[in-house]
Amino acid sequence: MRALLSKESGGPDTLTVGDLADPIAGKGQVVIAVRACAVNYPDVLIIEDKYQFRPQRPFAPGGEVAGVIQSLGEGVTGWAVGDRVIAVTGHGGMVEKLAVPAAALHRLPANRSFEEGAALLLTYATAIHALLDRGRLGEGQTLLVLGAAGGVGLASIELGKAFGARVVAAVSSEEKAAAARAAGADDVVVYPHGPLDKAASKALAEMFKAAVGPKGADVVFDPVGGDYAEPALRSVGWEGRYLVVGFPAGIPKLALNLTLLKSCDVCGVFWGAFAMRDPAANAAHVATLFRLWDEGRIAPRVTGTFPLERGGEAIAALAGRRVIGKLVVVP
Repeated sequence: MRALLSKESGGPDTLTVGDLADPIAGKGQVVIAVRACAVNYPDVLIIEDKYQFRPQRPFAPGGEVAGVIQSLGEGVTGWAVGDRVIAVTGHGGMVEKLAVPAAALHRLPANRSFEEGAALLLTYATAIHALLDRGRLGEGQTLLVLGAAGGVGLASIELGKAFGARVVAAVSSEEKAAAARAAGADDVVVYPHGPLDKAASKALAEMFKAAVGPKGADVVFDPVGGDYAEPALRSVGWEGRYLVVGFPAGIPKLALNLTLLKSCDVCGVFWGAFAMRDPAANAAHVATLFRLWDEGRIAPRVTGTFPLERGGEAIAALAGRRVIGKLVVVP
């Protein structure tokens, strides 16, 4: 079968299309014919050996897929050949066929496309875990979302509104601001491109403070990091929660005196580890996501599809922070 392969550490330009042996469903597994594989920021990191996990090469990037079950392994029940499914795999998804543990499968509704299905779980499951478990977001509270036009950013806007919060979106362009407003943001801050000097950092903090209001943000959702982190932290209100989600702009060093002055929490968000440690709680969140999806209150926004041969281009676009919503590779 064809696959987009990482054979050496490096950027998206090092990826090449090659052949792998067709997978065979082992005990407790199914083989999926992959119809769509979403692109996420871990794909940028994993091919450069900068992610938490380093698969043995050659491997295919791609951590969430949608497709059709082709075969069942020993002991698999509740599934049949031909079922439409989605799954989070961590890596390996940019292939024509993939063996997946049956326990990782979720049924793709008949009225949803494979592209939509592939773009759902990683971003929305990260966002719901962050907002509810780590951020304790409640109705009537104020949520500031950085990187708000990306996949996880748009998911956080939609979920914030679904949970009754006032949502302020922070983005880097007017085009992204329009996407954030379309997702339901109550207010939008367009921030400058970094790096930020001291004066620019202070000015951005004032912009955030003005947008969230005099009481400050109850929750800050930050999948960006870098020079934007401290201005966002300065906008947190008393006993607020600052959620550390990702670092495409760099790993920041926070002024910890701010946490004392605001009596606020800085909370790490690692959805993958949470899902492994507490599968029951994660399953409950996923059930909520499917309900909200069915009600039309959330909807993955797929803004581009790429054939397997151009999967590296999709990863490069995400690395360059040029993407609104989600990109999907279609094997």
